[in-house]
Amino acid sequence: MTLLRLTPTALSRCRFAISPLAETLSSLITLQRAAPEPWLRTWYDRHHADYRSWLADDPVATGLMSLVAATKWLPDLVAVPPAGGTSTRLADELAQVAAFSDTETRTTIADAVAASWLPQDTAWLTTADLSARIAAVLAEGWRRYVAPDWPRRRALLERDIMHRAGLLAAYGWKEAVRTMTPRSEWVGDDAIRFSDQDYPDRWIADEGLVFVPKTGPIGSWTCERPPLYALVYPVRGPAAPVTAAAADPLATLLGPGRARVVRELRQAATSTQLGYALDVSLGTVSTHLAVLREAGIVTGARVGRAVVYRLTDRGTDLLALLDPTQGRQPDPATDTRPPVPGVNPA
Repeated sequence: MTLLRLTPTALSRCRFAISPLAETLSSLITLQRAAPEPWLRTWYDRHHADYRSWLADDPVATGLMSLVAATKWLPDLVAVPPAGGTSTRLADELAQVAAFSDTETRTTIADAVAASWLPQDTAWLTTADLSARIAAVLAEGWRRYVAPDWPRRRALLERDIMHRAGLLAAYGWKEAVRTMTPRSEWVGDDAIRFSDQDYPDRWIADEGLVFVPKTGPIGSWTCERPPLYALVYPVRGPAAPVTAAAADPLATLLGPGRARVVRELRQAATSTQLGYALDVSLGTVSTHLAVLREAGIVTGARVGRAVVYRLTDRGTDLLALLDPTQGRQPDPATDTRPPVPGVNPA
């Protein structure tokens, strides 16, 4: 069992962040694998042929993605911890990637190769300015496969942070951490279990620990650049657009637009987040919410400057009756499949 041990000051400075780099890496790992999780199948099928064509023309991209999708230890330069907050820019993260020297890059990649469960072709490591080339690969992966869908993804990430911030306020870090990964839990007064593997404990100093949600497959990794550490974990709920079955009793009753809102509100959300998640205008979302509130299916409560909507008991019962399984994603706390590989995978 491996622990993240926190000083009292570190505990008080734990925080959340959004990382475009972590989101990009997660998406590329999904495309590299032979089969995606079921809820990512539509997105995977749309992009997989283009992804393979891209790799065929870029030996650095081919070598990098073969490695990161099959190692228990991600190279340090692709797992850069963000400082915290929701305004992290990909350009700033990629500048940190490119700042690694060739010696540092090849050393950390050698560690990842040694931890790979598949044979790795390392001829690409002779490329000059290797860290800059890796940064360019990640930038291109972002441009092709993440940026077009970033508003919806960001809405999912923000909703997860909002959910966990609520757990933190009501119950403390123990409950906020418990469902981040299948194995994460608070241990004693000052430690988080994040892996069952036999790695040395990590000691988190006064900088605190950054929690970074990602959409994509089940699994997690740590980003380690002492004194800064981050834990990347999967968001709650569907990481792909919620779609209805051809025969859809919920849509027959409510109409397809309002049915999509009800399905999306399996997780609480603001109207703006719903608009991004469903790719509809704010006016359309507001109209649907007004009808659903009048029917007692959803309710809204002000949190700070935003109004957060959630299903009422009536809405939850209606969804369970007419749509018991559609669009569900496995809960990270109970899913037992192997995790996404990475630095000290949880």
